[in-house]
Amino acid sequence: MSKLFSVIKTGGKQYLVKEGDEIIVDKLDKKEKENVELETLAIFDEGGEKLELGTPLLKEKTQAQVLEHLKGDKIDILRFKAKVRYRRRRGFRAKLTKIKIVKIK
Repeated sequence: MSKLFSVIKTGGKQYLVKEGDEIIVDKLDKKEKENVELETLAIFDEGGEKLELGTPLLKEKTQAQVLEHLKGDKIDILRFKAKVRYRRRRGFRAKLTKIKIVKIK
């Protein structure tokens, strides 16, 4: 049997995944080792024989497991105005979640 691919939606973004993939998404409010169901937009196989498209979502959900919570790289926000000695510096680190795709459909 050929591999199944799925297009999932979480955090306002879409990801193309297959079973066993580990991806980093925006923070999910779940504990580590907990399972989560993700909204599925499409399911297809690598041979192109099977294709299911949602309008806009499918009834089937993609199963994933939360591996860990982490922080992203630091982003510096600098504000500067010329000739008036105005400088401000802020930093930001996004909160992220690493998940593993357990089951498609």
